[in-house]
Amino acid sequence: MQNEKPIRIAIVDDHTLFRNGVASLLSELTEIEVLFNAANGKEMIDKLVPDVLPQVILMDINMPVMNGYESTEWLKKHYPGVKVLALSMFEDDTPIIGMIKSGASGYLLKESGTADLVLAIQTVVNHGFYLNNLVSGKLIRSVQDDRPEVQGKVNQLSAKEIKFLELCCSELTYKEIAAAMNLSPHTIDNYREILFQKLDLKSRTGLVLFAVKNQLIKV
Repeated sequence: MQNEKPIRIAIVDDHTLFRNGVASLLSELTEIEVLFNAANGKEMIDKLVPDVLPQVILMDINMPVMNGYESTEWLKKHYPGVKVLALSMFEDDTPIIGMIKSGASGYLLKESGTADLVLAIQTVVNHGFYLNNLVSGKLIRSVQDDRPEVQGKVNQLSAKEIKFLELCCSELTYKEIAAAMNLSPHTIDNYREILFQKLDLKSRTGLVLFAVKNQLIKV
């Protein structure tokens, strides 16, 4: 169900043409109200008005002065009710993990169409987080879940499983991980499948998120 009132948003991106272009497109829509746009996190902080906060902030990642990770962490600390939807050109694991770890509720590529962007904004407001082929609800929960039973899963891992998780956080392929651990690719495949079952995950990104969450490696 969509909100009756326009959803209040802000856009934080250091590319002026992109920032102004998105603001112009969204300003034409009755379901969206653009409160402001900013070139970085510091400028965002200066423009925030506590009495009229944006419900969603479209957040770039690589920005000068104060980047997307720092800006998202600041928002979660000072205005936890404001949702962050990360917008980026990157679709590899590291920035996705970094933004979710910082508190983002979703992740969308900049090449996405206007309809997809509006849907993502509405979904974040109505459901708490936005799911797509890059980010699933399970991945978000796995990095933001502090339940003891989740934390306790680390104690059940063997030293080789932990080493495998650490190498999963690198740019190595599974075949290269096998070589680094002096194991056969078949054995590495077994490690991966066992960890998928143990941790209730289905992707390498999920394994990386688990490793980051439990401080086995830092983003």
